[in-house]
Amino acid sequence: MISRLLGLFSADMAIDLGTANTLVYVKGRGVVLNEPSVVAVAESKGKSRILAVGEQAKQMIGRTPENIRAVRPMRSGVIADFAIAEEMIKHLIREVHNRGQFTSPRVIVTVPSGSTAVERRSVREAAEAARARRVFLIEEAMASAIGAGLPVTEARGSMVVDIGGGTTEVAVLSLGSIVYARSVDVGGHFMDEAIVAYVRRVHNVLIGDANAEEIKHAIGAAKAPDQGDGRVFEVRGRDLMSGVPRALTVNERQIASSLAEPVGTITETVKTVLEHTAPELAADIVDTGIALTGGVAVLSKMADVLGEATGLPVTVADEPLLCGVMGAGRALDEMKRLKTVVVGS
Repeated sequence: MISRLLGLFSADMAIDLGTANTLVYVKGRGVVLNEPSVVAVAESKGKSRILAVGEQAKQMIGRTPENIRAVRPMRSGVIADFAIAEEMIKHLIREVHNRGQFTSPRVIVTVPSGSTAVERRSVREAAEAARARRVFLIEEAMASAIGAGLPVTEARGSMVVDIGGGTTEVAVLSLGSIVYARSVDVGGHFMDEAIVAYVRRVHNVLIGDANAEEIKHAIGAAKAPDQGDGRVFEVRGRDLMSGVPRALTVNERQIASSLAEPVGTITETVKTVLEHTAPELAADIVDTGIALTGGVAVLSKMADVLGEATGLPVTVADEPLLCGVMGAGRALDEMKRLKTVVVGS
């Protein structure tokens, strides 16, 4: 009775807690928030105070005085800083409910397929501490597959490759379960670091992660152009010899070279999962192909590289960044039909 009364004053939510971005879906309203998973914390006299969350906090990265730090509470898709993650979830719930006082929603949260019981418990406890009425968990690969429109509840093999900010999840699904999955700590942030390292090694210029992310979005590619150097981009950083700011131009061929290692790791992970897939499911995947989801799915030529490596059709999902949160939201909306895909239902 009390649970039903609380439900009158709150809307159920799905939260895709990502290393790079956190997205929120509200029942009946769709995706209402898409914020960077960053929290700005001020330290004063041994006490911590939250200054900003999301986009405002992200703008502070690399630009803060000593007493302020911009923290990413998620690492590789799991909580790295419990207290900060709890505050971030509280902030999201307040934002969604317009800071109303009656905010005790049912919440479903995505977790990596390879996360441990301890890591999953920390996610559940953080959401409960943020005043969620009841907390459910759904594996990221399953949520992304549902969001991509794959027939996960049928007796038919489906394959999803979800490339996020901190991890890449590769999974084969059938009958509402993950048959085989593999997760690697390679994603958008690893690619940003690879670009930073390349520019430093080749041009002797130090750029920030934010600059590297701009380069990745502007001219990033999973493989070099067939001819020429491709697109170009001007970036500014600090010359390591002179110590003064310097502008330089990088091209698509150079950035594709810098991304060869992370792209190769993702490709090898996909091939490993296929090698462990039963022949009947593999036959289904030959027909249905591979669905590519996650924020890095839009990296130029990523689908081409996976297709060439596996010989299978690879399709980038519509709005790949939203697949995880949309799939979790659909599981929340259709809890009875999709009960088997949710942990704690």
